[in-house]
Amino acid sequence: MYKENDYLVYKKDVCKVKEIKKNKMNGKDYYILVPINDESLIIDVPTDNRMGFIRNIISKEDAEKLIKKIPKIETLKNIEDKYIEKTYKELLYNGDLEDLIKIIKTTYLRNDFRIKSNKKISDKDKTYFEKAEEYLYNELSISLNMSFNDTKNYIFKSVQELMK
Repeated sequence: MYKENDYLVYKKDVCKVKEIKKNKMNGKDYYILVPINDESLIIDVPTDNRMGFIRNIISKEDAEKLIKKIPKIETLKNIEDKYIEKTYKELLYNGDLEDLIKIIKTTYLRNDFRIKSNKKISDKDKTYFEKAEEYLYNELSISLNMSFNDTKNYIFKSVQELMK
């Protein structure tokens, strides 16, 4: 069971447990969660987590291992443009951090190719790139005890070092 001020992932969003309250209607305990990227939002979730929407934040050790794996994580291959959004959605919503990295790498390369070809970048690639970055860096920033931007820079520098 989580305690007040603990961090967890609810669905895809990193949240802080604001408090634990008993529901007066059904007598069950509920976590009162606040997403770290939208503190105006309050989410009530039963502490029994029967739906499986709550999971632990990745540990610092596992975050470091994941960062070291980034150069080896493959981009998405041979997916037609008409199916790419469906693939992005599936990867984005399954909650796997490696899948978020696949989205980031794939969308970055697709947009880089478009820019070099003097074409406009794809709105869907841009949207999924930003969402994947948000989910990945929000979680890793808690694990690594850094800000969002510091986490992003740390990962970028670490991957550059690994690729030398």
